[in-house]
Amino acid sequence: MSDAANPFANPIERIMLAAPVIPVIVIEDLATARPLAEALVKGGLPALEVTMRTPVALDAIREMKKVPGAIVGAGTVINAQQFAQAVDAGAEFIVSPGLTERLAEPIIASGVPYLPGIANSADLMRGLDLGLTHFKFFPAEANGGLKALKSLAAPFYQCKFCPTGGITEANASEWLAFEPVLCVGGSWVCSGTPEEVETKARAAAALR
Repeated sequence: MSDAANPFANPIERIMLAAPVIPVIVIEDLATARPLAEALVKGGLPALEVTMRTPVALDAIREMKKVPGAIVGAGTVINAQQFAQAVDAGAEFIVSPGLTERLAEPIIASGVPYLPGIANSADLMRGLDLGLTHFKFFPAEANGGLKALKSLAAPFYQCKFCPTGGITEANASEWLAFEPVLCVGGSWVCSGTPEEVETKARAAAALR
């Protein structure tokens, strides 16, 4: 389902619907950032989550933003300072591994699309209290897998999810077949030469 097919979707939903897979990217060498983004976008995966785990993450966001068609976000954002730094670097959406009011409130107030991590019903209730309905289920496989998400999603019918953590080429289709799952996050598409990455991206883009 494409963005064009959902013109009334909220901003984070439009990003989640851009492709079946959001690459979860860890950049150690800044020189690899732009070629990786080019290969992923060319392969059909425009929404890119650059994790804030390395010293070059912010510069990587800036480099990837230069790629036409790329929608570059910041992942592993855990505090308001990182959020401010990510936005200053040009991040177009924010992903966090968990959900706290202290982090969520300034992001929500800013209007930047936000995908917070949840692991249980208490997290979901906190998110709904904050006006959020779209979440990252993390860590997906370690947290009980698809069976656990189906149990969680049942009472929270209004929520949509992006499972991340343990998602692979082998199991992504099973997750995507569950209607509340709009996309999955995964790192398997990010390894290899640019040509190999593009091939993996094309296969991932065809999963839905």
